[in-house]
Amino acid sequence: MDTTHLLLADVWFFMLGFILVLYVILDGFDLGVGMLSLFAGDERREIMMTSLSSVWDANETWLVLLGGVLFGAFSMVYGIVLHALYIPIMLMLLGLILRGVAFEFREHAQTKWPWNLAFCGGSFLAAGSQGLALGAWIEGIPVADGAFAGLAWDAFSPFSVIVAMGVVVGYNLLGATYLVMKTEGRLQSHSVHWARVAAWQMIMVAGLVTLWTPLVSENVAERWLTQPYHFGVYPLLALFAFAMLLRGLRRGYEKAPFFWCISIFLVSFTGLALSVYPYLIPPAITIHQAASSSHTLAFMLTGIGILLPIMLIYNGYQYLVFRGKVRAEESYAE
Repeated sequence: MDTTHLLLADVWFFMLGFILVLYVILDGFDLGVGMLSLFAGDERREIMMTSLSSVWDANETWLVLLGGVLFGAFSMVYGIVLHALYIPIMLMLLGLILRGVAFEFREHAQTKWPWNLAFCGGSFLAAGSQGLALGAWIEGIPVADGAFAGLAWDAFSPFSVIVAMGVVVGYNLLGATYLVMKTEGRLQSHSVHWARVAAWQMIMVAGLVTLWTPLVSENVAERWLTQPYHFGVYPLLALFAFAMLLRGLRRGYEKAPFFWCISIFLVSFTGLALSVYPYLIPPAITIHQAASSSHTLAFMLTGIGILLPIMLIYNGYQYLVFRGKVRAEESYAE
């Protein structure tokens, strides 16, 4: 395997991670707001929906790009993962479809409560399914002769369920801190309370997942035991970000909690990525084994190299235009 191919495979591993992080952060607060909307009154729910109206479609674009990149750059992984995680992925897509339908229909419905439940339920289903998929991936997907060798229900293990709970409360924390930044008055006060509750829930679940992960993944256990000082930094950084998050909420800061919440996600993601590297499907298939040909990777790099900056500029401009507070007199139908 030549050096150029190895370099291109590593570049696409980084690109895949970058796109995944963008999706998790951007659609994460979107899903979090959706789940939290169940606990709000009608007036506050309208403000929450309005805060999402200008960004939620663009947020989910990163999921489409993620699937395209995985299919083109690591087609072997794409086929195995879709087979192994078929049920969680289909449940996630069902949840996203349910959210989209509910978001549009509730504005024109005379009876809104069924669509409110559908929007919240779709958000919970999408978030929980992503957590199940992540948990199953961490545990390891059985592969034989380049194909999935397990059962469709393997993703529903006790460890995966705990990881799913972590994703749900993590998205709730993202959504709550986003609302702290975007709202005011009573809704902002409620959002601060939701953020505190979700923060403590997340740190407890994250601690449990951290202790459980080396027990279900031999590859991660070996990496952590052979490099304890290196990987011990990430929990410390996460705890520091958690403390700063609580400090920001206690002092009434509006933007800092969202920043520190994103920091927790970034630290966790970086630590996990380095723990499994160079595997894309631990412990069976490495990045370099799964990567497409060098010509394909180079061609895709040219196309995505043009598309990615455009998407980043568009998303950035979108958030710039719709910055500031969302108020009760505004409506997402306008």
